[in-house]
Amino acid sequence: MQAQRNLKIRSGDVELAVTEYGVGNAPTVLLVHGYPDSSDVWQQMVGPLSEEFHVVTYDVRGCGHSTAPRLKGDYSLQWLARDMAAVLDAVSPDEPVHLVAHDWGSIQSWEAVTDPQLQRRFRSFVTISGPSLDHVGHWIRSSLASGSAQRWKAVGGQFLHSWYIWMFQLPLIAPTLWKAVLGRRWHTLLAQQQGVQAEPSATQLRDGVNGIELYRANIRRVALPQRRSTRVPVLQILPVRDDFVTPDLVRDCARPWVEQLSSVEIDAGHWAPLSHGPQLVQQIRDFVWGMTSDKGVPAALGG
Repeated sequence: MQAQRNLKIRSGDVELAVTEYGVGNAPTVLLVHGYPDSSDVWQQMVGPLSEEFHVVTYDVRGCGHSTAPRLKGDYSLQWLARDMAAVLDAVSPDEPVHLVAHDWGSIQSWEAVTDPQLQRRFRSFVTISGPSLDHVGHWIRSSLASGSAQRWKAVGGQFLHSWYIWMFQLPLIAPTLWKAVLGRRWHTLLAQQQGVQAEPSATQLRDGVNGIELYRANIRRVALPQRRSTRVPVLQILPVRDDFVTPDLVRDCARPWVEQLSSVEIDAGHWAPLSHGPQLVQQIRDFVWGMTSDKGVPAALGG
């Protein structure tokens, strides 16, 4: 699928690389990638989606063809939400969009859809393997205070799944490890550990190193969570074989904060956009058209 338009959008001192595809007067679907990816992670999904929608992708600051800020604090969720607002101003200034996001793209999207000033810019939100850090913090607190062995076990299980987050807090070791080992073998590791086949990215080393700052700038939010709710209808797509984010965490932590919440499980690992693109496309199509027709959350997706 050929790009309809390539844009460079300024947000603060960063220039974001944005690409538009598809039908210009159709509902806009904004795709936001996670770590350590660029917008290339959506490539097998862009073609089918752009047959029906105006599709927009962009490289998050520090990734792909976007420029990188100099300071750790410039990777904060507040800046990431401002970046998203800048993209929306350029590609859909007058109409709310349907937001679809994966991993850290989803984490930063929660920041936007729970912002009282920004949430009016979104008609719906499809989140894949990326909870709100604030919701996670409240979930951990309530689970530990519950006295329930089952909920304690769920928290412990998620901590085990999140081992890499603590490694990423080490300022010298983590970037060195990525440059020397992980970044150079990333797509081999995806194939071996996740069963995912993907083309190597020309910016993979840079994306992985810069993206570590996402964890270092924001993970404290889990310990000091804010109260963040949204009126935006949300569909959670839960890969049941996710090695990094447990479905129980994603499903349960958002429930108190979202007025219209649906969930659907898929038999996939963490990188579902690469391994299960057609299935995700169908879920997104159904949800977006359900929202566009003003009929609310489609009954088939209710969870």
